[in-house]
Amino acid sequence: MTSINRWNPVRELLSIRDEMDRIFSERFFRMENRPMLLPIDAYMTDEALVLVADVPGLKPEDIHITFEGDTLTIRGEYKASNDTRNYLLRERAVGKFERVLTINTPVDSNKIEADFENGLLTLKLPKAEAAKPKQITVRAKTSTAQS
Repeated sequence: MTSINRWNPVRELLSIRDEMDRIFSERFFRMENRPMLLPIDAYMTDEALVLVADVPGLKPEDIHITFEGDTLTIRGEYKASNDTRNYLLRERAVGKFERVLTINTPVDSNKIEADFENGLLTLKLPKAEAAKPKQITVRAKTSTAQS
């Protein structure tokens, strides 16, 4: 006896999407000598520019940060384990990463702080005095009567 399967366009689209994901995955296109891009969140306070990056599995000494002129560079490397396992699935990234940012706010480079806690890197780049908001007091002038 023959069975008839009904065509399901959603199933077809999902399999096409899965195949496209595989083709365009970072591993497929990433060249061995090109560093991965480090994702960063950034926000501004009145006092500083704050950058936050996830760097799970690294130690503070594995991260190298430089600030020169108006360029901030963050580098590091996720090292591959030296095991001989036959992985069925391996999605955790290994290799070098780098992020180079041009900071368009004047920064006091002598006061930059880098904190590392639970795989989270937080950089605080204090604004230079010239870039901080200034409060301007409005004075009332008293008028004098002229005769």
